[in-house]
Amino acid sequence: MDLTAHRALDALQRDPYPLYARARAAEGLTFVPELDSWLIARDADVREVLRRPEDFSSANSLRPDVRPGPAALAELAKGIGGRGTVVTADGEAHRTYRAPLNSGLSTARVHTVLPYATARAEELIDAFAPRGHVELMGEYAERLPGDVVGRLLGLTEEDARTAVHGGRRAEELLFRPLPEDEQVACARDVVTLQHLLDNYVRERRAHPRDDLISTMTAALVPGTGDLTREQRGEMVSQFENLLLAGHLTTAALIGSTMLHLLHDRTRWELLCAEPERIPAAIDEAARYDGPLQGFRRVTTRTVTLAGTELPAGAVVFVAYGSANRDPRRHEDPDTFDLTRTAPARHVAFGHGAHGCPGSQLGKAQLRLTLELFVRRLPGVRLALPGKRLERAADQQAVMRPTLIHRSPQALHLTF
Repeated sequence: MDLTAHRALDALQRDPYPLYARARAAEGLTFVPELDSWLIARDADVREVLRRPEDFSSANSLRPDVRPGPAALAELAKGIGGRGTVVTADGEAHRTYRAPLNSGLSTARVHTVLPYATARAEELIDAFAPRGHVELMGEYAERLPGDVVGRLLGLTEEDARTAVHGGRRAEELLFRPLPEDEQVACARDVVTLQHLLDNYVRERRAHPRDDLISTMTAALVPGTGDLTREQRGEMVSQFENLLLAGHLTTAALIGSTMLHLLHDRTRWELLCAEPERIPAAIDEAARYDGPLQGFRRVTTRTVTLAGTELPAGAVVFVAYGSANRDPRRHEDPDTFDLTRTAPARHVAFGHGAHGCPGSQLGKAQLRLTLELFVRRLPGVRLALPGKRLERAADQQAVMRPTLIHRSPQALHLTF
């Protein structure tokens, strides 16, 4: 992809909503060259695709926007992983990967980690509250979910931070244009992550504990003998995916929710006055500007959708973010409204077989974040670095150029 194409893709990713609106209004489906995909934009069409995994395969769900160069690929060859995951699997393979995730991220399991998550959130706030200002993404939103998912997996706090860094670097390598030396540096960090996870898999195989690495390894490769390299690579891929999904998506959800609540001060004031609205705020934030804007699918046969015939092998981008702004389903969809009395169900966390198994955990961390900020920092406002703003609109947040973990690049707050 050349520089001009990358700029066009960046612009689309930073604000995809105008394109979504045009695609919803168009007859049939719209082909988007920047995504090299047919855009599935209407709520009804998104749900139909997600209900038909036999016709719309998930095999290319995580197709990168950028192919790493030869030097980076040579570094990646030193790692272990690169196997299918629950996100990219179909049929029986998907059900096999999904079952231990469902139990490992169950309501009961989430409740067991909430005391740690709450204590960790309090510690992070304690560190910046006396200063009167914070860059929320770097000092809170990107730290809490990483520590929590590391705890669930069974990593030490130090290893959790190494793993989270490797996950972020994997995203950069596969979705951002980088010079060769930076690609190689990213690839080395990814390989470090893979070997760290491999060491945990083998150690937990020999000495199981009450953590996700132990329970998922036992479920997917039962037995007690040494794992083959193929089995180790399969397990590393599962945990690498879980780290990225459990950390980056929740971090993005926290950042975007705080941005939209504070951008119109009346929203935050209402939440402080009526904290019982916090669950509604979480739901509305996920609908209005969710971190996961969509996934690709590929047709397994000739299909017709919205009057457009797609041949076998056609790539579609299933835009959850567009479905959640569809006026056919959501009244006044471009307004962030905490007072919706009967909100329609959205698809921010997917729909059907591939619905997000970690949505409870992500929403739980956002809920405790809002509860703590409402109680401890009710005077919080948007800011520019070193400057309190008189009007929230004076901060024009720059969104990260991605449709997978959409969030502000930075979010400066003062209180």
